[in-house]
Amino acid sequence: MTLKTYAQVTSHAARGRGPVGVTVCGGGRGQLGQGGGTRRVRSSDGDLGAAVARAQQGDEAAFAVAYRIVQPGLLGYLRGLVGAEAEDVASDAWLEIARDLGRFRGDGAGFRGWTATIARHRALDHLRRLKVRPRASVVEQDLLDLPAAHTTEDQALESLGTDRALELLAGLPRDQAEAVLLRVVVGLDGPAAARVLGKRPGAVRTAAHRGLKRLARHLGADGVTDGGPRTLGESE
Repeated sequence: MTLKTYAQVTSHAARGRGPVGVTVCGGGRGQLGQGGGTRRVRSSDGDLGAAVARAQQGDEAAFAVAYRIVQPGLLGYLRGLVGAEAEDVASDAWLEIARDLGRFRGDGAGFRGWTATIARHRALDHLRRLKVRPRASVVEQDLLDLPAAHTTEDQALESLGTDRALELLAGLPRDQAEAVLLRVVVGLDGPAAARVLGKRPGAVRTAAHRGLKRLARHLGADGVTDGGPRTLGESE
């Protein structure tokens, strides 16, 4: 399969929609971490691994399936890093993913981590070009309908409405926000998230744990936020 063919598929990322015949999920006003999140991640990872294997053999439809599975979480993660420029950065990332697909080795979960690493590098390149430091912007509503890693703390998020979830995520320190995004939005496990961030797994687990505990504390308090919306990483 040629890069041109991949480019035709991935060019839809820049316009925020999936390839022809593919519906990109997300975008509703559901609730974060609705029941069965971990099971859905595992199920889609099986489908993802099979699709990637076929795509590496030149199956264009299989690449479209892989795109459909990965793109919503990837775009949500990028919106947490570069805000309104996420779709352009995602388009660049998918072109690199397409170019290097033959070199990927791993399963569906590994592919999620590999694509998140590429996307993060493209986001940091974008920010360097703008000569601004990495930030985490307000997360768009569509990223909040995605599967969550099911821990004790994020069980508290299952009844959390979308708008409040945005406000609470905006109150986390950036390292915690990014760790939670990778775990909850992209659906990575601790070691995979650590590889994306270039940190030790223990450090990422701690950041995610603290972030989720902080969210849980806010959920139990009256008056979750003061003032207007903030960007992710702007703690009180």
